[in-house]
Amino acid sequence: MSATPASARSRTRELTVRAVVLGGIITLVFTAANVYLGLKVGLTFATSIPAAVISMSLLRFFKNHSIVENNIVQTIASAAGTLSAIIFVLPGLVIVGWWSGFPYWTTTALCAIGGLLGVMYSIPLRRAMVTGSDLPYPEGVAAAEVLKVGDTHGAVAENRRGLHVILAGGIASAAFALLTALKLAASSVGTAFRVGAGGTMAGASLSLALIGVGHLVGITVGIAMIVGMLVSYGVLLPAMSAGDIPATGDIADAVGSVFSSDVRFIGAGAIAIASIWTLLKLVVPIARGIAESISSARARRAGQGVDVTERDIPFGVVAVVTVISMVPIGMLLWSFVQDTPIAHNTVGLIAIAVVFTLVLGLVIAAVCGYMAGLIGSSNSPISGVGILVAITAALLIRTVHGGGPDETAALVAFTLFVSAVVFGIATISNDNLQDLKTGQLVGATPWKQQVALIIGVGFGAVIIPPVLGLMNSAFGFAGAPGAGPDALAAPQASLISSLVKGVMGGDLQWNLIGLGALIGIGAIIIDEILTRTTKNSAHRLALPPLAVGMGMYLPMELTLIIPIGALLGMLYDRWASRTRSPERSTRLGVLMATGLIVGESLFGVLNAGVIAATGDDAALAIVGEGFEGVARWIGLLLFAAVVAGLYAWVRGQAKRAETDSPATAEDVRA
Repeated sequence: MSATPASARSRTRELTVRAVVLGGIITLVFTAANVYLGLKVGLTFATSIPAAVISMSLLRFFKNHSIVENNIVQTIASAAGTLSAIIFVLPGLVIVGWWSGFPYWTTTALCAIGGLLGVMYSIPLRRAMVTGSDLPYPEGVAAAEVLKVGDTHGAVAENRRGLHVILAGGIASAAFALLTALKLAASSVGTAFRVGAGGTMAGASLSLALIGVGHLVGITVGIAMIVGMLVSYGVLLPAMSAGDIPATGDIADAVGSVFSSDVRFIGAGAIAIASIWTLLKLVVPIARGIAESISSARARRAGQGVDVTERDIPFGVVAVVTVISMVPIGMLLWSFVQDTPIAHNTVGLIAIAVVFTLVLGLVIAAVCGYMAGLIGSSNSPISGVGILVAITAALLIRTVHGGGPDETAALVAFTLFVSAVVFGIATISNDNLQDLKTGQLVGATPWKQQVALIIGVGFGAVIIPPVLGLMNSAFGFAGAPGAGPDALAAPQASLISSLVKGVMGGDLQWNLIGLGALIGIGAIIIDEILTRTTKNSAHRLALPPLAVGMGMYLPMELTLIIPIGALLGMLYDRWASRTRSPERSTRLGVLMATGLIVGESLFGVLNAGVIAATGDDAALAIVGEGFEGVARWIGLLLFAAVVAGLYAWVRGQAKRAETDSPATAEDVRA
């Protein structure tokens, strides 16, 4: 099941016209769906895995197709789909009343330049965080497994068995997601209850895809997320909601409001300090990766042979493109401030914004890449990064520029615009390293994949503005001037807009972010103690502080299911280690987890299309609200049964594989 050997890679079709065209077509559908869902409910889905499945299905009918050509298709679609997360910031300009729509060329240029910088910043990070790191990259691994089982040049019997396992997981998760869309089974369960004078919540998203993600990220990350969840829901939420809970009636709204307005900001503070610590630990590997990239480019210019799997876009090109990109950013900013109350300080504001983008962009790229490697792109709290970017930009601009009451609105809008550029870097780097991990596992040529990433950014930048404009004209955004009752919530954009206003107005609750930072420092200290004291132990212990912060920040519906998947994955791997073919058995578990992600992702694309076409987020529902109680029990019982049944079935497949094909020497050594 291995990819084509590197020695033959130069003769393999990879970055082809048909791959680019197919990637562009998939991009159109996925990006539009992501924009709508992100504005509607504040969630987007990773497009790399469903793109890999579609590419694998279509390219197999063409001659001379290859696994690395399939990888190019998913890379293009993934980059464009991920760029759609710019909607977590950009609609803020409409919400605060600065824009009435989305100027096409301005919005396109903003998305394109931010995305291009995201690609450039991720190139020197590849060696430090992909090839030289043990981060799990769950979705990158899953996408690679999808591509491998679709590679007709591999071991046929193993491919067939692996494909069957992926299909079983995919069909199960897609079928369950369909039942939830029909409202025959609940998609989540949860409740709020009193704790002393306050209250808290407990709940879980009945998502088989999250079980798959948990299986892939591992038990260490799962435990850290549980710790963060316990801090938020077991300590902070009951304490901070004390006195705000109504004496009678449903308390869910009151508890949820405290979590959104207070506890989540504490989680953002923990993520901030953990991100800074993560960056400090990455300084040396990043510097080493840049040095190796420069050395590789010199070796190629000198005529020395460099393996194709280690050929990045030369660092000199990366540096030049990055610096040159500051020119159009400056032009966009100049155009933005003309005829505004802050136009008198145009040069100073542009200088601040350019330096901010240049420096913080690299920081954000490293942090987002690390988070994606730790937990996956879909579940990475990218909106938390957007919050930190916007607050930092607002602080810097307010400190340097100052400004009176008549300039506040213009400064808020300028801050949101600058934040959108940096957030474009964040969204792409949150995905790019995941894609480069996939490329590493299938033997792709890095520079060709990096070119594909740039192409994907271009596709996304062209598509996002008209879709945003359509959503604005058809529905509008909650909180914007003239917004109607059916306006899209755009929750992250609304929150970030409020935060920037708070910084500029001087009424932001810094104590909450500071408390989160203190908790993050505590997690860092514990992690360092655990890793140092168990360094030479057979069972190394750790408490990744960034995962703790994510557990605090993310809703429990996500936080709880991922650790459950991690626990199930650990138990399965322990069983697999006792079989005659531990590597093969473990791999079948990975493929099953991959299938869970694939099935739900593909159904998510189809359902998003239905929602976008009808404007009804319950378009497929066939029962009314009165069925909710029954649906909750059906969902719980069916979810547990499907998970248990799938793991039992995969164990049976692993045992059957041992009977059909004796363990290899490699399996025995493993």
